[in-house]
Amino acid sequence: MALSMDDKSHLVELVRRRGVRDPRLLAAMARIDRGAFIPLGFESAAYEDEPVPIGHGQVTTQPSLIAEMVEALELSGHERVLEVGAGYGFQTAILASLCKEVLAVEWFPDLARQARANLDAAGIRNATVVEGDGTRGLENHAPYDRIIVGAAAPSVPQPLEDQLVEGGLLVQPMGVGGRETVMVFRKQGGRLLEERILTFASFVPLRGERGVVKEEATRHEL
Repeated sequence: MALSMDDKSHLVELVRRRGVRDPRLLAAMARIDRGAFIPLGFESAAYEDEPVPIGHGQVTTQPSLIAEMVEALELSGHERVLEVGAGYGFQTAILASLCKEVLAVEWFPDLARQARANLDAAGIRNATVVEGDGTRGLENHAPYDRIIVGAAAPSVPQPLEDQLVEGGLLVQPMGVGGRETVMVFRKQGGRLLEERILTFASFVPLRGERGVVKEEATRHEL
């Protein structure tokens, strides 16, 4: 589905109403076609500020919430970012347009494949998506300057804290899945400190060894 100027303006305005002001981020939201990162049949919702189902009981994060969480990472363009939960790859694409490199971990293999296909079709070359347990991070490529988690857990998984650089930022919804407090953390003195409450929102529960839904997933190391 082609992205029209009206669609661009509408989606950016919805994001702006959320209080997002970063001009680089707003430009990325206008440039990247959300319609290329959602399942067929949901085209009418592509440029609305609402989640879209993507299977497995999962939904995409609504665009304004993606923008708010990404803005909190304070990206300047030089960072390596770890993303936990790629979904269909829209947030991955936004991150990739604002930083040096994104490494994303997606629990569901079919979603990981779809995200890779979507990113490739969009010409995004500085993002890599693997399937596996995001609560373990990707130790082989640590450390990361920023980490963003797209599912809820009552605490930050220790591997993610360990893989974040000193002074780095981590954004995660805190809770068990339903109504969460989205927190911004900064690593200082070797541990995560709560920097601020970003917003309140509903997220699916984090899956993995150190998540809310404790299952085993095939891990594919890069």
